[in-house]
Amino acid sequence: MKVKFAHKIRNHSLIDVLFTCKGNPRILLFMEPLWGIPFQLLAPFVTLYMFAQGVLDIEIGMILSITMVFQMIFAFFGGIITDKIGRKKATIMCDFFGWSVACAIWAISNNFWLFLIAGLVNSFEQIGQTAWQCLLVEDAKEKDMLGIYTWVHIAALVAIFFAPITGFLMEQHSLVPVVRGVYIFFSVNMVIKVLLTWRFCKETPQGKVRKKATKGVPVYTLLLEYKGLVPKLLRNIATLKVMAINVILHIVMMISNSFMSLYLAERLGVAERYLAFFPILNAGVMLVFMFFVQHKLAHLKDKIPMWLGLSLLIGGNIMFVLTPTSDNMVFIILYLLLIAVGNALVMPRRSAMLQVVIDAKERARIMGLFTALTIGFAAPFGIVAGTLSNVDRRLPFILITLLAVIACVIVGFIKETRPDEKI
Repeated sequence: MKVKFAHKIRNHSLIDVLFTCKGNPRILLFMEPLWGIPFQLLAPFVTLYMFAQGVLDIEIGMILSITMVFQMIFAFFGGIITDKIGRKKATIMCDFFGWSVACAIWAISNNFWLFLIAGLVNSFEQIGQTAWQCLLVEDAKEKDMLGIYTWVHIAALVAIFFAPITGFLMEQHSLVPVVRGVYIFFSVNMVIKVLLTWRFCKETPQGKVRKKATKGVPVYTLLLEYKGLVPKLLRNIATLKVMAINVILHIVMMISNSFMSLYLAERLGVAERYLAFFPILNAGVMLVFMFFVQHKLAHLKDKIPMWLGLSLLIGGNIMFVLTPTSDNMVFIILYLLLIAVGNALVMPRRSAMLQVVIDAKERARIMGLFTALTIGFAAPFGIVAGTLSNVDRRLPFILITLLAVIACVIVGFIKETRPDEKI
């Protein structure tokens, strides 16, 4: 019986991906908790940390929008820098500045300007996102893309189970010193991740090709090449559809992550120390779904799981907006369940869909351009959401409900595919 169970576990599609993928993908997946654990320790409290130090809703929205403009600029140059210095070196450089240095600044922030400076330094990570994704997938097989990105999300979800540590510490101390300590922990963790990446990861073959091709070529010359790349990208209908969905989901996640804790604490009356337990419920549901249900949907065409996931996000956010201000715990838990399953269906697929539609030979530049356009379209929504929250903390969630409806419509125009076909 034990042998049969072990055999069944080993043959699970997700476990198989973990065993069969080699080199950079495996190393990066195992290192992901170094980023994920401190990030999840902080996630429920970032907005409250700013709010507790006098940063207003609209100023939080301004920080989001201003930093996204800088993120767009860094992302635009991300592909060029990744090609010129290599995927590995770009990942190391941006993890150090974009996370380790930025977290050190966040740890001492106590006003609007310091939070803004930390956010701007964190914008370096947009270069790192392009480089890291190239390092992650360029040695991987196309059939493993969904599995690899599912593991990326699983690593983040497992990290969420450490989140109650922050809530426990807040029972002994107040919010601000605890969050400062976690930011210092985050900074140190990213230095360790940088050293491990330098020691164990290798430059990809495509990275070596692009380094050689761009050696000695001025940056402005490479920028001029975007004149040909942008029209090529915009003429690809499949890529435009995926980009539209990514932009919408980026906005939805940004608003939800930034304003949910504030909504729970300030409108629904949830105590700060309990906020860390809600992501655990969310993560538990997503993990169960990814391990026991996700692989059973692999035979379905892409749009069906996407439609289902977006429908759950819509239903969950409608329920959240209608949640009463008292005797509301059942409503909050049900909202979290719906959002968890919706995200489990949608998020890994949107990442895998992108890698399938882009030209592998131009992955770095297209990823950088794609990220820049995504952030550029999303940037105004930080101020919009902050302004709406200042009027009524339910309004940002009405906005993301409408955006999810639009995403559902766009999914309807995606060409029907099977997992082994192009979109």
